[in-house]
Amino acid sequence: MTAAAYRGLRAAVFGDGRVGEDGPLLPAGGPRPSEAELQSRWFAGEFGGDFTTIGGQRVEIVQLGMWNHAAGPDFSQVAVRIGGRLRTGSLELDWDARDWERHGHAENAAYEEVVLHVFFEQPAGAIFFTRTPRHREVAQVRIDLSSFPSAGPPPPPAEAKCGRCSFPLQDLPAAEMASLFEAAARQRIEGKARRLARLAVLHGWDQALFQELAAALGYRRNQRAMTMLAQRLPLRVLSSHAAGAEALLFGAAGFLEAKVYEKAPPDSREYLRGMWETWWKHRGEFCGVSPPPWVLAGARPQNHPQRRLGTLAQIVRHWKKIRAAFDPSSRGGAAPGAALAAGLAAVRHPHWDGHYTLASARSAQPMALIGVSRIHEILANLAFPYLFLRPEADPGWWPAYAALPAVLENEKSRRAALRLLGRRRDASVVQKKLFHQQALLQIYEDFCLRDSSDCAQCLFPGQLARWPSNAG
Repeated sequence: MTAAAYRGLRAAVFGDGRVGEDGPLLPAGGPRPSEAELQSRWFAGEFGGDFTTIGGQRVEIVQLGMWNHAAGPDFSQVAVRIGGRLRTGSLELDWDARDWERHGHAENAAYEEVVLHVFFEQPAGAIFFTRTPRHREVAQVRIDLSSFPSAGPPPPPAEAKCGRCSFPLQDLPAAEMASLFEAAARQRIEGKARRLARLAVLHGWDQALFQELAAALGYRRNQRAMTMLAQRLPLRVLSSHAAGAEALLFGAAGFLEAKVYEKAPPDSREYLRGMWETWWKHRGEFCGVSPPPWVLAGARPQNHPQRRLGTLAQIVRHWKKIRAAFDPSSRGGAAPGAALAAGLAAVRHPHWDGHYTLASARSAQPMALIGVSRIHEILANLAFPYLFLRPEADPGWWPAYAALPAVLENEKSRRAALRLLGRRRDASVVQKKLFHQQALLQIYEDFCLRDSSDCAQCLFPGQLARWPSNAG
């Protein structure tokens, strides 16, 4: 069977022998494709992998990297060979060469690691340089869409592609897969425990646990901002103003401004007035510090940073009880981590139980401040690493950890699962527990994110062939 026979089949269906004939990717006079479509086509490899920079250097795409759906450069973990030299970093794709400056990338620190700027248009005879915030010149590639054949509708936005390791992992027996996941998950716990211990040496255990709890409440988008706030307002400061801790958090976060009050409904205004009466007395201490860089776009309404701050304030208010729940002595007859899970689930707030933001109306149904999935992540990322440091006090932490169910997927965990398990028929079965997800993330970070050869030189697939004989 030939392609011509297939084209004949299409002609028979559509009644036109020209259907599907090659044509320009962007037909003359047609609408400009969206950036999302261009990114999708780029990630699908439709533009090829060999280019020439504006300056005449050869560019070879070694690794397409990961498609970033959040703020920042369009693709991360990219590997490109420019003029024979391998460079790793990020890639930005724009419609017009001038968009780099128009969109403020030249002043945005998130774009400092960009190694290649790809665009499709630039004014005739004009030259525009791409520079980073530190004035490093970035290599430029211009793609002429008229030279590419039509590829039809863009593919769906893939998170990643199967790696070479997906072949040996495809047939790895269930028992060996389980042992691999347990080993990787244990390694991840140990790494988190070491980091937590270092933080405790610097700041003490209470501040270390408080800071990590704040980061966990920030979720992925606002983890850094919540950490910054916990650093600027350490637990000892907030505890010394127990009644005013909430006002300090919201004031330092930049949420007690007049514009916020103007948008708020009546019940939120009353709540804001109460905080303002405390904040104005202390705001002079924070006038020289800018609020943390909150990311508000793309987050679920329940995860808005204003709700997270209300939750953090309640944790401060009940810190003695929360802190005690971390320790093995709080177990009684319950499983390790159960006391902390119960304590976090019991956190309530008279305002935030019924509001998404300061500007939203009260919801018809009360909402949990810390959901079950988030509690399980806190247990995995904070409580069990803490217990790992005290095995003599609580040697039974691993069975309790291994029993935790899987949490909601995020962008990174989806990429890891597709990269490593995309060929397994039972992929969903081997991801039912939280430690399965943590193991995948550990393997992904240890191998995939450190590889700049698009799997070609990665040693992990070869090592898998010897698992578990090479373990230990």
